[in-house]
Amino acid sequence: MRTAVPVAISLIGLALMTFMIVTESEPGALPLALVALGAAWFGLARLRGRPSSGG
Repeated sequence: MRTAVPVAISLIGLALMTFMIVTESEPGALPLALVALGAAWFGLARLRGRPSSGG
């Protein structure tokens, strides 16, 4: 569940970006922000999910 929401946000952003590029020939700010937000959230979730190796 920790990674499902960010992946869904990124996929929605990619779909919107594809639609915007096809219709307007430019990606737009909102789809780019959704992709960046989803990727950052996914990365943080993955980093927080790892056990510390220091003991």
